[in-house]
Amino acid sequence: MKHLCLALACTLLCGAGLAQAPASAPTAPTACTSGGDMVPSQLYGLWQLVLWPQEGGSEAAPASSGALLFERHPEYPDSVRGNLKRSTAGNDRQAVVSGDVTDGEFNLDESADGVNLDAVWEGSVTASGCGQELRGIRRSAQGRSTPPEPVMNFVLKKVPGWR
Repeated sequence: MKHLCLALACTLLCGAGLAQAPASAPTAPTACTSGGDMVPSQLYGLWQLVLWPQEGGSEAAPASSGALLFERHPEYPDSVRGNLKRSTAGNDRQAVVSGDVTDGEFNLDESADGVNLDAVWEGSVTASGCGQELRGIRRSAQGRSTPPEPVMNFVLKKVPGWR
């Protein structure tokens, strides 16, 4: 699965011209950020994604995996915007995402066409993740004409060395 995530990340980043090589020099350890102290700029960078059904699924056997690249939102400085690429059974999906983190709560909107809302993500910064892990649920947006996907659990883990 790591190879798939790395391949997806490379495709996502290189295809969009957004690749930035990890820092070659080791960085000094920084103080651990608690979820309540996290600011949107700490979301910037590349994150690995794993999704699994809330009913009858497990993180160890994900239904979907991929990558998200978050950058500063061009219109809302206290928010992020990014690109999502993930695999599902039989196909790959891409979407534009935007959201924020406030008081340790993470919220994200997902849109395949950049206009219509397809899914919402709600979660929190994990206490043990030091600002490098987010967990929660992803659910289909209300009113979508296509059959909704089941509610999915997610975990996002920041890729070390990226912004």
